[in-house]
Amino acid sequence: MSQITLKDKKINTYGNLPETGEKAPHFELVRSDLSTATLKDFRGKRVIMNIFPSIDTNVCATSVRNFNERASKLNNTEILCISRDLPFAQKRFVDDEGLKNVTNLSDFRQGDFGKDYGVEMIDGPMAGLLSRVVIVLDEEGKVLHSQQVGDIGDEPDYLSALKSLL
Repeated sequence: MSQITLKDKKINTYGNLPETGEKAPHFELVRSDLSTATLKDFRGKRVIMNIFPSIDTNVCATSVRNFNERASKLNNTEILCISRDLPFAQKRFVDDEGLKNVTNLSDFRQGDFGKDYGVEMIDGPMAGLLSRVVIVLDEEGKVLHSQQVGDIGDEPDYLSALKSLL
């Protein structure tokens, strides 16, 4: 179990993040068109998982915009923006913002991702949502970098995530 904060209030998450060098756990998430995406779909590409509580919050939206901008400069890299938002809300956001370099995925259907990756908040006002985390994978699905953001209101360390791909 990990502990984060929300405005100085302690929040526990379901488990621990996958560690550097480990194979990332399998996942099945829902795309904007309601089809299923799995980790295997991204084999052969580097992956940045931008995980967050909800696209309808300022910091979460900012992280999606920032990764979208930075993704245009990365070769063979997919940016996966993962939350428990419904795929319709995720699609509306990227369409309204004109974002083309991110893939939104939702954990609304099965809810296993939050537990398997140790990112689900288990208490506090956002219990059941995913915490703010960045996980970077190599082409084989091994973890290169992971960051659990200490306070849910803070942005992730974009530079450290990107440096792990160098």
